[in-house]
Amino acid sequence: MKNIYLAKSAGFCFGVNRAIELVYSLVDSGEKVCTLGPIIHNAQVVNQLADRGVVIAETPDEVPQDSVLVIRSHGVPLSVYNELNKKNIKIQDATCPFVAKIHSIVTKAAEKGDIILIAGDAEHPEVLGIKGHCNGVVYTFRDDADLADLLKIHPKLKENSVSVVAQTTFNTELWKKCLKILKKDCTNATLFDTICNATQSRQQEAAELSAKCDLMIIIGGTNSSNTAKLFHICQSKCKSILIQTAADLPIDDVRAAHNIGVTAGASTPADIIKEVLYTMSEIQNTESFEAMLEESFKNSNTNGKVVTGTVVGITPTEVYVDVGRKQSGIVELKELTDDPNAKTEDLVKVGDELELMILKVNDQDGYIYLSKKILESRKTWDKMVAASPKVTTRRRRRDDDEDAETTEETVTEEKEPVVFEGVVTQVIKGGVLVACDSVSVFIPASQCMLKPKEPIESLLKKKVKFVIIEVITGGRGRAIGSIKKLAEKEFWDEIEPGKTYTGVVKSLTSYGAFVNLGPVDGMIHKSELSWDKIKDPKDVLSIGDVVEVRVKDVKKDKKTISLGYKKAEDNPWEILKNSYPIGTVIQAKVVGTPSFGAFVNILPGLDGLIHISQLSLDHVEKPTDVVKVGDVVTAAITNIDFENKHVSLSIKEVLKAQAESAEAAEVAEAADDEAVAEDAE
Repeated sequence: MKNIYLAKSAGFCFGVNRAIELVYSLVDSGEKVCTLGPIIHNAQVVNQLADRGVVIAETPDEVPQDSVLVIRSHGVPLSVYNELNKKNIKIQDATCPFVAKIHSIVTKAAEKGDIILIAGDAEHPEVLGIKGHCNGVVYTFRDDADLADLLKIHPKLKENSVSVVAQTTFNTELWKKCLKILKKDCTNATLFDTICNATQSRQQEAAELSAKCDLMIIIGGTNSSNTAKLFHICQSKCKSILIQTAADLPIDDVRAAHNIGVTAGASTPADIIKEVLYTMSEIQNTESFEAMLEESFKNSNTNGKVVTGTVVGITPTEVYVDVGRKQSGIVELKELTDDPNAKTEDLVKVGDELELMILKVNDQDGYIYLSKKILESRKTWDKMVAASPKVTTRRRRRDDDEDAETTEETVTEEKEPVVFEGVVTQVIKGGVLVACDSVSVFIPASQCMLKPKEPIESLLKKKVKFVIIEVITGGRGRAIGSIKKLAEKEFWDEIEPGKTYTGVVKSLTSYGAFVNLGPVDGMIHKSELSWDKIKDPKDVLSIGDVVEVRVKDVKKDKKTISLGYKKAEDNPWEILKNSYPIGTVIQAKVVGTPSFGAFVNILPGLDGLIHISQLSLDHVEKPTDVVKVGDVVTAAITNIDFENKHVSLSIKEVLKAQAESAEAAEVAEAADDEAVAEDAE
């Protein structure tokens, strides 16, 4: 029986696929596109792009006018960036994130004075790019023997501070040998394992596959470094042949082999791999390879898996992430958020790490489709269940019978409220639906915390904060939230005596007024409505009035609030102190006539007493002989006791003053008459 095995990681790596997709997207959008060198080491792909009008420039001087220049995944030296900027050339940087990471490492290491050692092919574009980010001494080595020679030629490397990186496609077995030498001879060396994850996986699979096969077919460009390394690894295990397309297949070798392994370099498209497998099927005339091929590109046991990815690219509709696999990770905007107003560039930045769930893997197209939304919805739902003070579990006796009886079990308990945030996505009968990390939460209209006469539609597309008040699990599940309950919690946390609020008069009673302060109500006692005495709160306020109140007392355990309404500046005792000194003569209305005198109203809310002895110059038997309620009298303030809130007045003092004034006037008049008579004589 003949067997053909396809390596799982064969084909495009993430960085290559990302670069090619970028070029195609630019071409599709109508841009004139140029690449700095071939976008990948694959003649077929390069020719296809040339047919679409993509031009290859070897230097910035060769870039055509009005073109967008794409920097390939290998990256370029810093000097090239500087030259492109000077020429004002528009660029799209497709440098592989793993390569860009090496650029950052060597830049920082060189700045602190380290000598840089690079494991790789000195003439490879990636290594040339890395060297171009080293501002200092830099050496390269191809393998362990080359490294040993380098240390003999430059013995000071063993003493100096050295930082060592590797080309992303460097042979992992050679790297291990080099590490042994470095750890032994360069004790001051800082070692960075910068070989790409996909490279390590591809090389390991190639080694394992070639060990059990009698023929290995390696597909890739003849000038591809990583493909050459795969060939070298396989060649040490079994007969190995490097091909670029199906046309290069060695027919006799394929027919003679019993176990054939197939792998491909990072620049090899899926369609070329597929063509090679079909051609081998025809050559061997074995059972259809189509099933085997589809199985190879199938990704069982991966859908639903949680992975961590790093954001490496952002478009208006998608986010590209590196999840450490050969396929490009794609998160569509709809799988990133439920917010209808959100933009990808506002949600994530290049370099952000995201926890994601795999939705679908397509090796043939080189994509992994992922969702942040679904993963977050599961976590958020669990948080809501844990935070809800009321949880109802519904169970159907038989899941396959819609008419089966449903049982419910409800658990309620006091819990510290947990704050959630979401966007109102829909107004429905009785309330609104809020999307919170893809969990749809129903908030009843009564819990929406609307202002008077404010339509519930005003909440649509707005961000709101809320707490969960009930969760129903089982079946489709449902969460019920409350904006009002959260506002109440925050209100009770913050309220304290002395604070002022603006509220709306909600209702009036014989003993006061209830005022809505937003999430809760407070009460103004009748005595706090006015400094003057009132019989009915309706004399001061009406339902619907907007009032400013201050907190007099709070009982948080009983959830009661006492409010004050009358203003301190209207306090009649303060007005009296400032404007009515002792001796002031006023017009005052008589409001009471007890046996010991008469009470008169000095100011609204402030009465004073005219003692019976002070009602007249003559002796008074009873007050009503002189005054009656409603009379307006002229009296002088004779004493003020602010501590005990007593004011004394006197009509008698005013009458005395008037009599003395009249007597003085008569004396003056008599003197004037006498003077006139003397003048006449």
